[in-house]
Amino acid sequence: MRSILVLNPKGGCGKSTLVTTLAGYYAERGKSVVLADFDPQGSSMDWVAGRPADHPPIRAVAAWEEPLRVPKDTDYLIIDSPAAIHNHRVMGDLLRRAQSVIIPVLPSPIDMRHAARFVAEMMELRRVVNQEVKLCTVANRVRDHTLAAASLSGYLESLKLPDGHKLPFLTVLRASQNYVHAAERGLSIFEFARSATLPDREQWEPVLRWLNSTRSQP
Repeated sequence: MRSILVLNPKGGCGKSTLVTTLAGYYAERGKSVVLADFDPQGSSMDWVAGRPADHPPIRAVAAWEEPLRVPKDTDYLIIDSPAAIHNHRVMGDLLRRAQSVIIPVLPSPIDMRHAARFVAEMMELRRVVNQEVKLCTVANRVRDHTLAAASLSGYLESLKLPDGHKLPFLTVLRASQNYVHAAERGLSIFEFARSATLPDREQWEPVLRWLNSTRSQP
């Protein structure tokens, strides 16, 4: 079973959008998907509840209020983390469940400064709970061809791990209305017509390549 965690304690960075996009992507490809929502806001749970019956099913667990029991036939466990999480015990529990961690970062100075501190914190915690979990970053909700986009990309490209190696920065995901329309319908952009979502699909390709490679796995 592959387990993928989307994690950033900074609220409003688009974690649930990444989680639901990935869940829809793998479900549409015939995989058995469980979406574990640890965020009491329940955005991912609401997305699954609104999913059309004629699309591949996704099992959802309100993990903030009930034990997470993953069926044995699960191919992909996608984990949505809560916002404003600063408790090391809670973060450690989430990391223990994950093989791959995606950290979304918004194009603002505050978010970029926060990202550096958070990555350092994750690296320290990773040594305590699961030395092998793999981390990466993505720039999220970015407006095309802006100074903020260029600044964020350059910043994430420069982030390094404590051993001096670069922290993988995978892609820039634009602020697209396709994500809004998908959320409204309980779908992923990968379940819309390819012609209507091609720019967004292309931006996701580096993420999917990383997740489907050994580089993202312990």
